Amino acid sequence: MTDIEKLKNTKECQGCDLVGTDLSEMDLNNVILKNANLRGADLSSSFLFGANLNGANLSGADLRCSDLNSADLRGADLREADLSNADLSEADLSEADLQGAILIGTDLRWADLYETNLNESNLTKSNLSGADLTEANLINANLTDANLSRADVSDADLTNANLTNAITEDIVGN
Repeated sequence: MTDIEKLKNTKECQGCDLVGTDLSEMDLNNVILKNANLRGADLSSSFLFGANLNGANLSGADLRCSDLNSADLRGADLREADLSNADLSEADLSEADLQGAILIGTDLRWADLYETNLNESNLTKSNLSGADLTEANLINANLTDANLSRADVSDADLTNANLTNAITEDIVGN
């Protein structure tokens, strides 16, 4: 059975090699893809609510308009991934690498971004309300028009971050 068949039949494919696979618009709610290689995969408009993507390689993946609400993305590699207009509310992205990721209009309300690398990421018009950005790396991040109300930015590095028109009401830390 191929990795894609295994995924479709069991919704579990830990450590699978799914590089460049087209998984767009698929129902992958609660799927287990821990440590899977999804580099460059197309997951646009997919349903990944509660998915376990802990340690997965999603670098360069297309996750536009995907539902990743409550997903486990701890330690995931999301460098250069496109997460525009995705729902990552209440997702756990702690210690994930999102360097250079595109997160335009992304919903990150109440997301856990503890020690997350968001260096040079584009968070324009993203909603980070209530998010935990403790010790996050936001160097050179674009937060233009982002909503950071009630976000915790304690010990986060915002060096050269663009906060033009960002909403920072009731922000915690720094």
